[in-house]
Amino acid sequence: MDNCQLPKGYKNTEVGVIPEDWEVKRLSEIGKFSKGSGIKKDEALSGNIPCVRYGELYTRHNDYIKQFYSYISKDVSESAKKLKSGDILFAGSGETKEDIGKSVAFIDDFEAFAGGDIVILSPENTNSLYLGYLLNAAFIQKQKASRGQGDAVVHINSTQLGNISIPLPKEEAEQTAIATALSDTDALIDSLEKLIAKKRDIKQGAMQQLLKPKEDWEVKKLGEVCEIFKGKGISKSQVLESGKYECVLYGELFTTYREVISNIVSKTNTFESIPSQKGDILYPGSTTTTGIDLAKASTILKNNVLLGGDIVILRKSNYDYNPIFLTYFLNTIRRNNIAQITKGITIHHLYGKDLADIDAEFPSIEKQNAIATILSDMDAEIEALEAKLDKYRKIKIGMMQNLLTGKIRLI
Repeated sequence: MDNCQLPKGYKNTEVGVIPEDWEVKRLSEIGKFSKGSGIKKDEALSGNIPCVRYGELYTRHNDYIKQFYSYISKDVSESAKKLKSGDILFAGSGETKEDIGKSVAFIDDFEAFAGGDIVILSPENTNSLYLGYLLNAAFIQKQKASRGQGDAVVHINSTQLGNISIPLPKEEAEQTAIATALSDTDALIDSLEKLIAKKRDIKQGAMQQLLKPKEDWEVKKLGEVCEIFKGKGISKSQVLESGKYECVLYGELFTTYREVISNIVSKTNTFESIPSQKGDILYPGSTTTTGIDLAKASTILKNNVLLGGDIVILRKSNYDYNPIFLTYFLNTIRRNNIAQITKGITIHHLYGKDLADIDAEFPSIEKQNAIATILSDMDAEIEALEAKLDKYRKIKIGMMQNLLTGKIRLI
């Protein structure tokens, strides 16, 4: 951006446009680097002293350490690196350059340790929580990625990290205000994640109670109550945003849809396929993972949606049942049975002729309707909470981009 186009009070720097009263500093200028040490995998649960292993920086922690997942004994701690409050921990190795150097801030004030392959920055006169957020921002991660070394395993060391340039408000009070705003958003995200986990547990318990067969339930083979056949056609390359016809691909039954399909995400111009009937129950027909992944049914609540190849379709024939009830029943009570009838080693297949012999058990249609309503309402509540969570996560990304570059000032 040309200086004449800069907003008033801003300047162009090597890290982009930032406020005139902010600085650009290298990490080596704001603190000293050291290394983690010790803590083997089999020592990670050897005692009650909290510690961090480098792999956990990728899988367990984001921005700052909220809780610990590994605990070592006093003996093991003797060879590990003791942390100081405010330390920034970087993963010194990883699988890709894009993720290398994932970092978190340790902001607590109690005894904790860092294992090997962790690079530690101990900053001075800088808010560590601010750094925790800043050093994972996309524009800083690009710098880390450009300094990562290696292909199969990527490494980054203290010298390379020390040369990373960061935007820094001169006043620590502004750093603190930014960190507080972002951590408040994190608290909202954490509370939503916990609420969703609680709702899922409640739903799981309800499913076990409501779907457990009772003495007066009628037993039928799936082949007695359904026609079973396969979808047809539609490759990934035939899915078009501007397509005329709604469609479902078998892979979407793993990745996109749950028990009830009411909104269709894909379209195609290919019409040589099998149109759905409302209440069809769909199974993916193959996978390269395990048979249990094929034992996942979804019922579609729309007519004339094209059902692609490798989808096993169960269509109501001459027996009156609620397809939402049957879908939940199969996924909860018969999932393991269905996983056991899959065939194959490298590629697992689920065949309609084998599904036909699976027992399904049905209460009265009134009870089926009531159970289906209860469980689908629970799912709708969970989905609404997940949509809210996704919104907050996107808000946080926007806040990071604006607050950490000074586009929005808090003081």
